Amino acid sequence: MDGEQRDAPRPRVTARLRELRFDAGALSLNLVATVGRRPGVPVERMGDAARLDAWCRGLGVVPAEGQDPQETLRSLHALRAAAFDIASSALDGHRPRPGSVDLVNRLARTEPPVPRLEPAAGGGWVAKGGRALTREALLSLVARDLIDLVTDEARSSRLSACASEVCRMLFLDSGGGRPRKWCSMRRCGNRAKAAGHRSRADGRR
Repeated sequence: MDGEQRDAPRPRVTARLRELRFDAGALSLNLVATVGRRPGVPVERMGDAARLDAWCRGLGVVPAEGQDPQETLRSLHALRAAAFDIASSALDGHRPRPGSVDLVNRLARTEPPVPRLEPAAGGGWVAKGGRALTREALLSLVARDLIDLVTDEARSSRLSACASEVCRMLFLDSGGGRPRKWCSMRRCGNRAKAAGHRSRADGRR
């Protein structure tokens, strides 16, 4: 079996497959989603300083000046592994590694920045961070979001995994209407529909 896995062709890593995802429904799950195709050959989506900067900008997070991006990446990657271990345990029932729980609890001890209320450009209000985030504050925000995610029954009950066997991205369902099957209809949903059409067409030949 291991030999078969080693000899299996590696999937083509397209630019779209390497795109950062911000649609998982939770900050901690958006971090987990910086690795794609976990069941097969994982695809790293946040492997350098430029991608880290893009991820922060996508979240609306401003890192404090003087932060070492490589150290921030190493810390986020470690937290990402712990977050996946803990979040996925809520779905499959496995017991997370003690090291994962210890890391999340330790990182969550740092006080996050105090939010600031500001008028939104199009009306209404928006909450913004009171200051640029240090590495420790950023890690704390993610760790605290994960703790809230798995302990809040209203949120954890909406935790799901993409039905695509080559994706399995973790996400929060919106909770309204029919349960969401795919991480994104534009991505895995459309691929599954196309594969179904091809399979039915082949069956009719």
